Amino acid sequence: MQTAAETIAPNATRTDICSAPPRRHPRPDGQDHYTISEVVAFTGLTAHTLRWYERIGLMSHIDRSHTGQRRYTNRDLDWLDFVGKLRLTGMPVADMVRYAELVREGEGTYLDRRELLESTRRDVLTRIGELQDTLAVLDRKISFYGDAGRAREGERTR
Repeated sequence: MQTAAETIAPNATRTDICSAPPRRHPRPDGQDHYTISEVVAFTGLTAHTLRWYERIGLMSHIDRSHTGQRRYTNRDLDWLDFVGKLRLTGMPVADMVRYAELVREGEGTYLDRRELLESTRRDVLTRIGELQDTLAVLDRKISFYGDAGRAREGERTR
C-alpha cells in the first residue's frame, strides 16, 4: 500500500517517523516547542510516564531550554502517538524500546523493524480472533437472556 507521498513522488527519499500520517494534535499553528505540561495535555500521558519513556530510551533525547525545562517538538508528539498505538497492540515495553533503538540506528534497520512489527501484527491478529470468539459468546448469552426475559414476560401476561 502506497502512502500519498509515495504516490506523488515514488522515487523520493522515504522517512519513517510513523507508520501512518499522524493524527492532528490540538497544537497551535506554527508552534514546535512544548513544555511537559503541554504534552501531558495533548497526549493524556503523565509527566512521570514521559520522563520514564525518556529514561528507558523509548523517547530519543528531548531538547532542553536554557533553564533546563524539557522542550518537546511536533516530531516528538508524533512519536508519542505512534508509541500509543504500539501500547494498544500489547507490544512489550522491551520490544518498543528495541524498535526505538532501531529507528535511531537508521535506514539499515528497516528489515529488523519490519520483522518486529510483523511479529506484533501476528499477535494482534491472534488477539482479535480471541476477542471475536469472546464477543460471539457474549452475543449468545445476551440473546439467551433476551429470549428468556421475553418468555417470562409472556407467562406473566397470560
